[in-house]
This record gives sequence, C-alpha cells and structure tokens, in this order.
Amino acid sequence: MDEKTLKALVDAGAVKRVNIIGNGTGLSRGGYDFHRHHFSAMTLKGTPKTWRSLDAAAKWVRGLGMGNAYIDLARWEPGGRQV
Repeated sequence: MDEKTLKALVDAGAVKRVNIIGNGTGLSRGGYDFHRHHFSAMTLKGTPKTWRSLDAAAKWVRGLGMGNAYIDLARWEPGGRQV
C-alpha cells in the first residue's frame, strides 16, 4: 500500500495502529486496518520503506496524522553494517 492511500485510510479512521519493526540496521513500517489485517506500506518503487533512525520513523508516523505507534526493536541493530 502506498503512503497516499495509507494517509487516506488513517484520515478515514480505518487504520488504527502503525507498527515500526526493527530488522538488522533498518526500521520498516507496517500497519493494521480496522479488521486486524496486516499490511506493509510501500514506496513509490514498490519496495518497503526503511529508516536508519527512530526520529525519521517517528516523523513519518506524525506525517500520517497519527500520534502513536508500536515499535518492535527486538531485531534492530543500530550502528551495525547493512548486509
């Protein structure tokens, strides 16, 4: 799902929660719609967007118009080398 569609769903109240998931050196995004279906938001190129910092991920969540997100850092390795 692209960011424009995701923002429209947030505005309509259909998306209630966003997950930011740490994996390796990056953070990726995902979310839930109102029926608890999982999806990944994608870039315009069709690949999952990732960030290098929590600040960047938080700014993206705020840009969607949401004030909170679930952050899973169990597999995040900040400062590590990308493989």
